[in-house]
Amino acid sequence: MIDLPESSAAVRPAVAAFSDVVVALPADALRASTPCEDFDVAALLGHLCHWLPRLRAAASGSELAESWAVPTGADPRERVLTEASRLAAVLAEPGAWEGTRMFEQQELPARMIGAMALCEFVLHGWDLAVAAGLDYRGESVAVDAVAGALRVLGPQGRANRVFGPEVAVEVGAPPLARVLGLAGRDPAVADV
Repeated sequence: MIDLPESSAAVRPAVAAFSDVVVALPADALRASTPCEDFDVAALLGHLCHWLPRLRAAASGSELAESWAVPTGADPRERVLTEASRLAAVLAEPGAWEGTRMFEQQELPARMIGAMALCEFVLHGWDLAVAAGLDYRGESVAVDAVAGALRVLGPQGRANRVFGPEVAVEVGAPPLARVLGLAGRDPAVADV
């Protein structure tokens, strides 16, 4: 069994920092490159529109009941904000981090689903901020929770190419820089 901490206290600050970035994204940044290989801002928002509802369905123990493609001409930022809020609400419910859940036809610990959601919020919040030249200042409780998750999930994530190879950071680097390095991102691309 994977040993991950229950990190529900990190959800609200992680979603707040993530949402601040999404709200501040200018429309002309949608084609900007992100630190995620092969993703510009629009593609990364599409990725989030795809995965946030799936994580919510898994966390709530429900079926994914509708299509989550962003309609042609619709602003993906609005969909991402809505889905982030919905996922945060589910992860705040009593028992959301206990037991197991089905995710993509696999039974996983509920804490893994929550940890995956926190990684999406913190890592992709930073990715979007870097792409658009915005500040990202993740709260320490969220950054610490993602650090703990990456220590457990990182090796498998790298093997599955979810994360890039670990990037070395300076001794004494800020916690966010260490988290970014664990996830295969170079914190030197932005002032962390």
